[in-house]
Amino acid sequence: MADRQFDIVLYGASGFTGKLVAAYLIEAHPDVTWAIAGRNQQKLEALRRELNQPELSIVIADSADSASLAAMAAKTTTLISTVGPYAKFGTPVLEACAREGTHYCDLTGEAQWMAEVYERIDPIAKASGARLVHCCGFDSIPSDLSVYFLQKQFIERYGHYAKQIAGRMGRAAGGVSGGTVASLMYVAEQASKDPDIKERIMDPYALYPAGTAKGLDGPDQAGIAWDDNFESWTGPFVMAAINTKVVRRSHALAGLPYGADFRYDESQLCASRTKALLSAGGLGAVMAGTFFSPTRALLKKVLPDPGEGPSEETRNNGFFEFWAHGTDGDNNLKVKVTGQRDPGYGATSRMLAQAGLCLTQDELSVGGGIWTPASAMGDALLHRLPSVDIHFSVVEP
Repeated sequence: MADRQFDIVLYGASGFTGKLVAAYLIEAHPDVTWAIAGRNQQKLEALRRELNQPELSIVIADSADSASLAAMAAKTTTLISTVGPYAKFGTPVLEACAREGTHYCDLTGEAQWMAEVYERIDPIAKASGARLVHCCGFDSIPSDLSVYFLQKQFIERYGHYAKQIAGRMGRAAGGVSGGTVASLMYVAEQASKDPDIKERIMDPYALYPAGTAKGLDGPDQAGIAWDDNFESWTGPFVMAAINTKVVRRSHALAGLPYGADFRYDESQLCASRTKALLSAGGLGAVMAGTFFSPTRALLKKVLPDPGEGPSEETRNNGFFEFWAHGTDGDNNLKVKVTGQRDPGYGATSRMLAQAGLCLTQDELSVGGGIWTPASAMGDALLHRLPSVDIHFSVVEP
């Protein structure tokens, strides 16, 4: 790719998250040759003025115009996409990168879309050498890399891998973006109309490679439960529906090194049984509401619109903690992931940027194909994340 014009093209740069990624690249990586991209010239020019970067290159491309997408992909080593809902706009972009041999990363949490595109696009990417990596934000880097990190520590200490890992979302502060709301609503709308999509969303192994036998995990936690390892009540975690599937895909793509019977689950730590009940009831009501047109329309009215998101103060003052506990039945190990800035946007925009830089600059052990963060970037991404205030550490007894 030495003859590519750009190291990175940021597609969807004028959107809420796209602007955050652009601002971070300007602030922290002035050595990178990159461009902003989208379908609206005026919005991109306005962004360039907002960023005070009059010389920043602009690429015009539209997800409805395959020729423009191919031309965009051919210009760059890596394409970072923030254009969602990905099930609505993402397939032509992903395919263009696969055909042009262009590395790609995004922020999708839309399992039904990911499962749909694997079979057709993965062979194209394998042939071209394009590494395509979904879920490079808060969903699902902390979950995926915490399991990868824990297993590396576990085998060093005990000589074998943990047979079961529990991911637990801890304390966090942040805000909600209209883009995330739009993606959630689109998934719910698809699932309410198509039983196959609904079944795919509910399948714990929906993202397993074709031909790999399913493991022992069941549906994600929907109610409350007591967790002895954390001495805490737990409730359902909204991101578990995608995170658990990504962790299982990472394991499968690695050849099932933890064993075909490896198990992973994920939930939210709660300060009391009452708070766990309130969390489970509230989340259940919202998720149920997204599946019906009248309540979905009501939720759209009260939640942020696309292009809207938390304030700079909320983003900068946000944080998150994520935990993972692994066991083989006799030995136990716990790791903690901490992040500064709000998880969904302040931290996510930096995680996505680092994923793009990793694909562009680092020597990786995998070839072309559709990967997960851990399976594609593993150690390289772990090495990068402390530079954006995201840290992985072992919690000693």
